[in-house]
Amino acid sequence: MDRQEILKKVDHTLLAQTATWEEIKEICDDAIKYQTASICIPPSYVKEAKAYVQDQMAVCTVIGFPNGYNTTAVKKAETEDALKNGADEIDMVINIGWVKDKKFAQIEEEIRTLKKACGTKILKVIIETCLLTEEEKIQLCEIVTVSGADYIKTSTGFSTAGATPVDIALFAKHVGKDIKIKAAGGISSFEDAEEFVRLGADRLGTSRLVKIQKES
Repeated sequence: MDRQEILKKVDHTLLAQTATWEEIKEICDDAIKYQTASICIPPSYVKEAKAYVQDQMAVCTVIGFPNGYNTTAVKKAETEDALKNGADEIDMVINIGWVKDKKFAQIEEEIRTLKKACGTKILKVIIETCLLTEEEKIQLCEIVTVSGADYIKTSTGFSTAGATPVDIALFAKHVGKDIKIKAAGGISSFEDAEEFVRLGADRLGTSRLVKIQKES
């Protein structure tokens, strides 16, 4: 698999708390130049970024990020605001406490609520795999499958670990045929990326691959 094919699957990401508009613009420019799938940026920059890239690049943003314990009403309002500002894709974080409490019906309902708000726009569901047992991951594969979301995503990149090949293989085994997979967090080389794609990932959340390509 050549590098350009991999870059087309990348959500070129900048979610650092210190991110400035100049840095976001650089992310936009690089994403357009290297033809990534999208840019993934903080909600506060979505309106500016969409005006800047217009139809040249999809804009993705994060909801309930990074901890996921906002109320559903807040996540819905965040989502609606992001879409109004021009977001094309939404990456939401589930409530991990609800997983531990086995409130799976509430998790499913929250995803459904946000997908309804998204309409035809893409919704990715971050389950933060590093905080879950294998049984919980499998349960969430099933919930995301029936909820109407478009993707299941491994990680925020802000917790104790990111994507692993084991988790991508687990997702591929347990999600429904219409659910795509996003690996995010810790993807540091094109070799890593290629392995994730081979195991079933359709998107890759990372900033490093574009940096590597720029330096090559």
